[in-house]
Amino acid sequence: MSKIRLVLLIPTLDRSGAEKQLALLATGLPKEEFDVSVIALTRGGPWEDDLRAAGIPLTIIGKRSKFDPFAFMRLRTELKRLQPSILHTWLFAANSYGRLCRGAIPGAKVVVSERCVDRWKAGWQLWLDRRLIEKTDRLVGNSPSVVDFYRELGVPNEKLVCIPNGIEVPAAPPSDRATLRQVLLEELQLPADAFVAGYIGRLAKQKRVEDLIWAVETLRQIRPNLFLVLVGDGPERERLERFTQAVGCTEHVRFLGHRADAGRWLNLFNVFCLASSFEGMSNSVMEAMSVGLPVVASDIPANRELVVQGETGFLPKLADTVGFMQFLRRLIDEPGLGESLGQNGLKRIQHSFSVSRMVDAYAALYRSL
Repeated sequence: MSKIRLVLLIPTLDRSGAEKQLALLATGLPKEEFDVSVIALTRGGPWEDDLRAAGIPLTIIGKRSKFDPFAFMRLRTELKRLQPSILHTWLFAANSYGRLCRGAIPGAKVVVSERCVDRWKAGWQLWLDRRLIEKTDRLVGNSPSVVDFYRELGVPNEKLVCIPNGIEVPAAPPSDRATLRQVLLEELQLPADAFVAGYIGRLAKQKRVEDLIWAVETLRQIRPNLFLVLVGDGPERERLERFTQAVGCTEHVRFLGHRADAGRWLNLFNVFCLASSFEGMSNSVMEAMSVGLPVVASDIPANRELVVQGETGFLPKLADTVGFMQFLRRLIDEPGLGESLGQNGLKRIQHSFSVSRMVDAYAALYRSL
């Protein structure tokens, strides 16, 4: 039986959520059944190493602008050379270029991955998405809320599939976690009894990080051992730093910027926080749950699909800074509550969101095509 020739197309191989899911999928599919190649439309990145170590061929097209005809032609040429049975594209630029190049691979099936409830898209982008539905065999959302968004956009039910993200669960928590936490506390010059609310991700408008800063600024007046640590960078960073200075809580908020070792900082946190106005299936929330951290996240559909209110964490209403403050206060004041919620979250991840479940679901989809 011949192998299924699969090409995965994505804009970059940056260390972000969709890119990680692609790398986990590419390296996890059974090699005896799938012949996998990866194309990065714009540039490579840190996930290159994982792909090359697994022996997966990688091509970087080098797109230089939104509308790059030379990149379009290079992509067509590469697809003609590879002649995949299935082209699976990820994120808007790759989804658009890939479907527009479909004529170069007659007979191939096209699978599109959408990773977020994309309310950020401009009118022309939504128009293009609608125009390209006819060139799409399946559209995969990583959560029911993403699938619902694209159903409302006009994608027929028979083309829609939901495959949740997969997360690598550590075999066991590090035995020296308390020591690691002490090292990180000292690195940030935080007191030994600090209660650390943490966030890892882009500092972008949709993430509403300002809500977390407000909650910490309010609660620290009566719980002075509360600190907020923000790991990540983005277009909102300078404005958020100015805001932190304006409200007078610079001593209680730490901006760490982009960190290659972002996962290491989970050892510092007592709780993971996410205040986003819209999401797909947050890899950061899943990673926090996979190491046994409770989560306080805005009550939006995508977060609700991961966090169970009162069981694995708490879901204050969107933009409800008082709600964030109240739930953080409970976690500070009720010893053992965070540990209990965190362990429930870990079990939820192990049961429903493993990498093997994600890979198996995609393999079944490819076979069905």
